Amino acid sequence: MIAYINDNLDQNLSLAEIAAIAQISPHYFASLFKQSMGIAPHQYVTKCRVERAKYLLAKRELSVIQVSQLVGFQSQSHFTKVFRKYIGITPQGFKKLH
Repeated sequence: MIAYINDNLDQNLSLAEIAAIAQISPHYFASLFKQSMGIAPHQYVTKCRVERAKYLLAKRELSVIQVSQLVGFQSQSHFTKVFRKYIGITPQGFKKLH
């Protein structure tokens, strides 16, 4: 499931969808995932999106809007809010530093 999540970060990854691929109930999947990974599936997806965004902002000449779309955020404002929460600076600030 980790590979599926990482391969589909640009998509809307719902708990029900991921659990269906694993062929177990969403509640059971969330429980197993948290037990093995230490965090909830949604938190893991968000963390992966932010990490991918950091890579894209540092290595490519993409705009913040393009990066937010490539990592699956529905809006740039939500992306900026989440990125700042996890990293401590805005995506634009991070891009300028790298």
